[in-house]
Amino acid sequence: MHPNPAFRGTPEEENLRFAAARGFGMLCINGAEGPVAAHVPFVMAGGRAVEVHLARSNAIARAALPAPALIVVQGPDAYVSPDWYGLPDQVPTWNYVAVHLRGVLSPMEPEGLEPQVDALSAEFEGRIAGKRPWTKHKMGEGVMERMMRGILPFRLEVTEVQGTWKLNQNKTPEARAGVIAALEAQGGMAAELARLMRAVG
Repeated sequence: MHPNPAFRGTPEEENLRFAAARGFGMLCINGAEGPVAAHVPFVMAGGRAVEVHLARSNAIARAALPAPALIVVQGPDAYVSPDWYGLPDQVPTWNYVAVHLRGVLSPMEPEGLEPQVDALSAEFEGRIAGKRPWTKHKMGEGVMERMMRGILPFRLEVTEVQGTWKLNQNKTPEARAGVIAALEAQGGMAAELARLMRAVG
């Protein structure tokens, strides 16, 4: 992660809340032939554990586990033009938020799969305003069971939490204000990044 301490002061609890709210990340391990990654939705379990499921054919699912692992959770990001600072002798950069959850990845018992899948769908269905949540009971008889035979549950016991919130904390308030205004004008992800910049003051 970025070594500048100006971007690394976010408390662990806030990094964990951010990861839980995002609920999607890149799971990485060192495989026999080099790094292996999978992009996965996840749910936090017990505060400092992450539960995911993978296709049986996924390289991580077939790896020698338990093993050290990392989940990278990426937040909003955007290019920052030096013109927006209103200061001389600046250079382009990129602002972003990222949280790394390190720990040990292990297979879960097979009976843990159904509750995990239920929790995952309930979490994200519950975030959709004005919609009656989807549940597995809408599936035809036996269909869900057949589909679940193709996936396996895993749990990452988190031992270290790192967060980089690179939001121009090392610039003057006036320079940051110029960047925030420019990002807000772009809308979308850039505007979301601007909102986080305002929140960190």
